[in-house]
Amino acid sequence: MSAPIVHGGGITAAAASFGGRPDDWLDLSTGINPCPVALPDIPARAWHRLPDRHLVDEARRAARDHYGSGEILPLPVPGTQSVIQLLPRLIEDGRIAVTDERVAVVSPTYGEYARAFASAGFAVDAVDDLAAIGSEHRLTVVVNPNNPDGRVWPTDTLIALHDRMKAAGGLLVVDEAFGDTDPALSLASHAPQLSNLIIFRSFGKFFGFAGLRLGFAIARGDILARFEDWLGPWAVSGPALSIAGSLLRSDVSPIRGRIDERSAGLHAVLKGAGLQISGGTALFTLVADARAGDIYTHLCRHHILVRKFDYAPDWLRFGLTPDPAADRRLGEALQRFER
Repeated sequence: MSAPIVHGGGITAAAASFGGRPDDWLDLSTGINPCPVALPDIPARAWHRLPDRHLVDEARRAARDHYGSGEILPLPVPGTQSVIQLLPRLIEDGRIAVTDERVAVVSPTYGEYARAFASAGFAVDAVDDLAAIGSEHRLTVVVNPNNPDGRVWPTDTLIALHDRMKAAGGLLVVDEAFGDTDPALSLASHAPQLSNLIIFRSFGKFFGFAGLRLGFAIARGDILARFEDWLGPWAVSGPALSIAGSLLRSDVSPIRGRIDERSAGLHAVLKGAGLQISGGTALFTLVADARAGDIYTHLCRHHILVRKFDYAPDWLRFGLTPDPAADRRLGEALQRFER
């Protein structure tokens, strides 16, 4: 078993090392909307009863309309991490012909993909360009837009990659966890015509409810049926399904506007501190700086947590601040950093 990956959100550990109460820290280590929308009314029966089929069906219809997946009803899952861990099992399933157990992960990216396949005994090729993906790869993972650098691939490029993978008997997984802020990048509307495509969508990042542990998988019916079977009954809670059914049908333009406003505020602070922005999405910004490790420690001493990377020691990823007061707090801390 490979070593666990350190992700963002480790406020408890940071507070244990640098002091302070976790609630007093400013957590900028994740790519989650820091301004969650108002919770819709949740019927008492959603808490009281096991999640019945009508709740699942309503959430699936709402997700179909929100993501534009046409005839495909996206499958609600308890966070996309749950289905990432099922991908090796999907390849091993006898209904998908496999002659070579190699997978490609366009990297650097979210580390759990490579870890899941490596733990299952697959050879994982970390590739930096789609051209490096060959017929020997039975599954390819592309995160679009990518985490942590925000790199994007046009839909026609990914469709061409899908066709190459299909011709070789392989699957293409496109993780659109950060896709809600730029729907034009999504392959969801093309999914009914792309039989060897799997799309993962995150619910919690955009709406600001990561603790809900909810995501959606978009793929052909037999693949979704296997995911549903492997996850088992009642995989997603009734309250989560109820919230999804409501919010996915709501007007999300104010959410995008608020995220854009917070992103602009963060960029102003980082530029004001003389930091070089080298990538990102609307939900996070990547900074490249030779002093990244020292900046990280300095911010921790001011009880501000950002994301550092062991494979790129000059990178720091900054999540969005929730308001102008947090912008000022971050800006003041950065101004105190001794250059």
